[in-house]
Amino acid sequence: MTSLSSNPVVAAFAAIGSTVIGLFAVVGRVTLFAWHTLVRALTPPYYPLRLFEQLLQIGWFSLPVVGLTAIFTGAALAQQIYTGGSRLNAQSAVPAIVVIGIVRELGPVLVGLMVAGRVSSSMAAEIGTMRVTEQLDAMATLRTDPFRFLIAPRIFAAVIALPLLTLAANVIGVLGGYLLSVHKLGFAAGTYIRTSRDFLEPSDLAMSMVKAAVFGFFIALMGCYHGFKSKGGAAGVGKSTTNAVVSAFILILLSNLIITIWAFG
Repeated sequence: MTSLSSNPVVAAFAAIGSTVIGLFAVVGRVTLFAWHTLVRALTPPYYPLRLFEQLLQIGWFSLPVVGLTAIFTGAALAQQIYTGGSRLNAQSAVPAIVVIGIVRELGPVLVGLMVAGRVSSSMAAEIGTMRVTEQLDAMATLRTDPFRFLIAPRIFAAVIALPLLTLAANVIGVLGGYLLSVHKLGFAAGTYIRTSRDFLEPSDLAMSMVKAAVFGFFIALMGCYHGFKSKGGAAGVGKSTTNAVVSAFILILLSNLIITIWAFG
């Protein structure tokens, strides 16, 4: 008589069940990690200098790559919309679609992905190195809470910096579409600016800032979580760095879909 464990159908369902249980376990561990961080961050001692350092690292030093990405994307978007619109005699829609596309979607998502690639990996590598070299244990021995000193400033800085970076990316992205449209596609500068201003609503900008804040939280959380849980020496730190970036990307895209459907669906 064949045992249940050797039945291929049972084995397939067991594998699926094991994967689902493992996924829920990971979600639970990340949620508890975030909860512990937020609870400890709201109680003294506070480290404002660490927060300021992370604002520079996450915000100011990410501005060049964010600006370049935004201006190139805005220009390319304007060209694509003009090319597609010319088939329907709808070239005049370029300013409206560019400003809405950049502010609602491309601005926060591109900023989130670019900063995640730069910041999540850096956080995971730094904290992971401290974990495998037992520096985190030394901090605990010296009565310095790693959650308050290392993790909370990074999460708060990311939540503050991402909306500011997104605001800058929105402006630069729309500027990229404006420059290409005016200097290559033959749009009148005044008409382009007026159309962009008329079609942009305050709710679009507010939703862009909300998305950016959520993305910033996930970027810092994934970098800190995977770094904090690192083990196995240099190879473990490298794996944690990769996992931090991949998980941050997935959470950014998933949360963007959820927020978009909730806000505009």
